[in-house]
Amino acid sequence: MNRLHATKDFWLAALRADGPALQDAVAEAGSDAPVPGCPDWTAADLVEHLTGVLRRVRESAPRGVTTAPEKQPPPPRPEWSEALEGLRRELTGTIETLDALDPEFPAWTWPAQAKKAGFWSRRMAHEVSVHRWDAESAAGRPTPIETKLAADGVMEILDTWLPAGRRLERTEFSGVVHLTATDAAYEWFIRLRGTGVALLDTGTILDTDDHHPRAEATGTASDLQLVLMGRRPAETLSVTGDPRLVHALHAA
Repeated sequence: MNRLHATKDFWLAALRADGPALQDAVAEAGSDAPVPGCPDWTAADLVEHLTGVLRRVRESAPRGVTTAPEKQPPPPRPEWSEALEGLRRELTGTIETLDALDPEFPAWTWPAQAKKAGFWSRRMAHEVSVHRWDAESAAGRPTPIETKLAADGVMEILDTWLPAGRRLERTEFSGVVHLTATDAAYEWFIRLRGTGVALLDTGTILDTDDHHPRAEATGTASDLQLVLMGRRPAETLSVTGDPRLVHALHAA
């Protein structure tokens, strides 16, 4: 397993790059354009979803408490031009809010990890980068996620989403899966034991441990992240062994 030493500044830089690209793509696609990676969604649905997520993070992260915020009903959907302006404001406001917070500042988070504001810098970087890809797909011109960001996105799926139970399907498959990013020096070994998921640190594996993979999936870091997030088909990757084990790593 490779550990990425990403920082708040890295994630916010990604937000500052992907945010404007996302805005350009949804404006180009138009409100009624279908979003291929999100069945039954239009660009208007994507904008509404992302604006709401950003607003909740902007409002909840600075509270200084680790309890979940109260759920608020979504506001009425505005006209398209107003929706685009609302997305722009929330992107700007969320970046400014997270930039002002110490990563160690107490904040509510949904996984069973240290509840700190730094979680949201990482989460929003990946939320916006994947949805930027969605928006560009709706506009007919998707571009890959930046390599280091995508590698960290794969890591987030494996160290946060899956251990928190956010798997697409609960399966009883068991075995080790080996993921390799071909465009970067990153690889991951993941042990599945029914509903359990463990990201293995190959530097500490004992000789008596069985870490030989029953399935291997190889592709660019961007393709690995997009496949595990359900955006691209499994055939995008080169898979050997039991493909059901790779499918079991898909995030919900």
